[in-house]
Amino acid sequence: VPLEVPVRLAKVEVREAGADTLVTAIEILSPINKRPGRERQKYLRKRRELLRSEVHVMELDLLRGGERSPLETALPPAPYYVTLARVEHRPYVDVWPIQLTTRLPVLPVPLSAPDPDVPLDLGTIVPAVYERGGYATRIDYRQPVPPPPLEAEQPAWMEHRLAAH
Repeated sequence: VPLEVPVRLAKVEVREAGADTLVTAIEILSPINKRPGRERQKYLRKRRELLRSEVHVMELDLLRGGERSPLETALPPAPYYVTLARVEHRPYVDVWPIQLTTRLPVLPVPLSAPDPDVPLDLGTIVPAVYERGGYATRIDYRQPVPPPPLEAEQPAWMEHRLAAH
C-alpha cells in the first residue's frame, strides 16, 4: 500500500531578541515549493503574506528544476537564484543569479535598524549541511544528472569535480 510520507520543512527566521518579533524570513525552497499543486500554492500564499508584512524576505532557490517564484521582470539565466526583498525597498528585490560553476556567495541578511546586515556565507554553509546530512552516501553520483539537463560546458565541469572527490 503506498503511504504518503510527511515532509518536514525547516524554516529559518531571524527574530528580535526579547520581543521575539520576526525580522527576516529565510525561505529555502524545496522541490514541493516548485512543483505544481497544493503545496506550491500554499507556499506562494505564505510568500505573498510575508511580502505584504514588515518582514524582510530572503528566498534561496538552490534547485535547478521546477517553477521559479514569480517576479515582475525576467531573470538572467542561471541554475540557482537568491532574492532578497527588503521591507524598505519593496516592490524591488535584490537578485543573485548563481552559476553552477561559481562559488556560492556571501549574502547580506538584514536585521532591524540600526543594526547592520550580517553575512550569510552559502559557500561554507551548504557543504556543511551536505556533510552533516550524509548526502555523500545517500546520493548515487554514478546515475545520470536529474533534469533539467546541464548546459554547454557544465557536464565536463561536473565530471572533473566528481573525479576530484
